[in-house]
Amino acid sequence: MFDFPKAVAIKEEGPREGFQIEKGLISTDDKVRLIDALSETGLKQIVVCSFVNPRVVPQMADADEICQRIKRKEGVKYTGVWLNEKGLDRAKGTGVLDITGSITLTASATFLQKNQNSSFEHNQAEANRIAANFAASNIVVNNVNVASAFGCNFDGDIPLERVLSLIDTGFRIAKDNGLSPERIGLLDTMGWATPVAIRKTVGAIRERYPDKLIGLHLHDTRGMGIANAYAGLEMGVTSFDACVGGLGGCPFAGNKGAAGNVCTEDLVFMLNEMGIESGVDLDKLIECAVLAEEIVGHPLPGRVKLGRNLDRIRDRVREAQTAAA
Repeated sequence: MFDFPKAVAIKEEGPREGFQIEKGLISTDDKVRLIDALSETGLKQIVVCSFVNPRVVPQMADADEICQRIKRKEGVKYTGVWLNEKGLDRAKGTGVLDITGSITLTASATFLQKNQNSSFEHNQAEANRIAANFAASNIVVNNVNVASAFGCNFDGDIPLERVLSLIDTGFRIAKDNGLSPERIGLLDTMGWATPVAIRKTVGAIRERYPDKLIGLHLHDTRGMGIANAYAGLEMGVTSFDACVGGLGGCPFAGNKGAAGNVCTEDLVFMLNEMGIESGVDLDKLIECAVLAEEIVGHPLPGRVKLGRNLDRIRDRVREAQTAAA
């Protein structure tokens, strides 16, 4: 019998990672409309945009405007993503976002070059500069993250020893800058993870860092997203990144039609059925998934928006049985 967590935290990535891969222009109005709708679901953190070069990621050209137009809801953290100090300065400059820090290193040399035009050495040097910026600005750093932690479409399988070494490096950078991250994030950037790999990697990290929380950023490229989330729950993982409707994917991952993060409403449905608290209203989340599909103008891979919430079906069955009695 597995000792599943009693509650988990979900970070919604749809407005950022979900939209970034879409080819058709998505209006700022629609982006803000989805963010505001997600704010009403009980989600406690929404990643609203990324501060990156608009020539490389055109969908994020309106990042600053998005931040100014969202209707902040009390109790919800609104965050952004950046890859360097320039992006961090833009995020801070909005005066709107909840700025928390992460030290993120990448395990694949080729992906690092394609995604950030960087090398291992430059990646670590940049992480150290950003960590110093966090410390100087009194920004709390919660995570040490490893991107492409399970495998890479360009470099193949990623050795577990490299992942562990990068985590060690991340914590060394944090310590050198007077920072104390409490969580380790594993990013399955290209959808290579399987439940076996999740158990093996999380298990090894728990042995080395028994006092740290572990979070998973899972992609559903090969249909393993929800299975990997379940494996993470078996291992006591308490935080997950997800995309409403199953939006998105990484435009630099080398996958034609790459899927995005594990679908938020599918994850919440599974948690509900397992008796694990997420704080999210599934019915409202399904409405957001339908809205997201309407905005992008093509079918999204999430399943629960089609099958719907079993609790509502149970309600109808009970009502019918009561009426017939």
